[in-house]
Parts: sequence; structure tokens; C-alpha cells
Amino acid sequence: MHVEKLKYIIWAQDTNRALKFYRDVFDAEVVRQSDVMVEIKVAGSAIGIHGGGEGGKRTWTGLSFQVADLFAACVALRAGGGTVLREPEDTPEEPAHLAMCADTEGNEIMITKRRE
Repeated sequence: MHVEKLKYIIWAQDTNRALKFYRDVFDAEVVRQSDVMVEIKVAGSAIGIHGGGEGGKRTWTGLSFQVADLFAACVALRAGGGTVLREPEDTPEEPAHLAMCADTEGNEIMITKRRE
């Protein structure tokens, strides 16, 4: 079987709010948009944001965004309306390498930093 495209789907109660979040925080570009969905591209990967999400309910997505500066990314995420659920923490074994977060729609995501 030939796969033409792999796309990850997340749900949003407000697709415009979700689109603004992913544009502002992760520099997403819109591939296509309709009344019920938006397809975006982040770092070459496709994400479909579909309407119909339930407000206030958290959903684990499995999405992970690797960045160079984890702490600056958490600041940007908050500024974009997201929530840091688990702050990045340095440990005696290694520097901080991940933060657990949520977007404006309650979709849980990770922000990671490449491990040394």
C-alpha cells in the first residue's frame, strides 16, 4: 500500500482559536481551511484541526514539538493561551528536556529539547 500523506488529527471547540494558537506558538502554516477543519503544517508535519471538540475536557494527543530552548517555548506557549501542566525541571542527572502542556482546546502536547 502506498501512503500518500500522514496527518495527525486533533479536535477543537473553536478551530479559529486553535489555529491562532498553533500559528503564534509553533509558526504553523495553513495548508487548507474550511468551515469545519483546518489543515496546518508545522516543521513539515501535517496536523488536522477539526471542529466538534468538547470544551474543558483534556485529551492526550501524542504530539511532541522539539525546540532549541525549552524554557522560552513554555513562555511562548503561555503567551499564546496554552497551559504548562508540568514545568520543565533540571535534575542532577540531566538538564530539563520536556514540558507537558495543553493547547487552548485542552489537547495535551509535549514540548521537548534534544537530549545531550
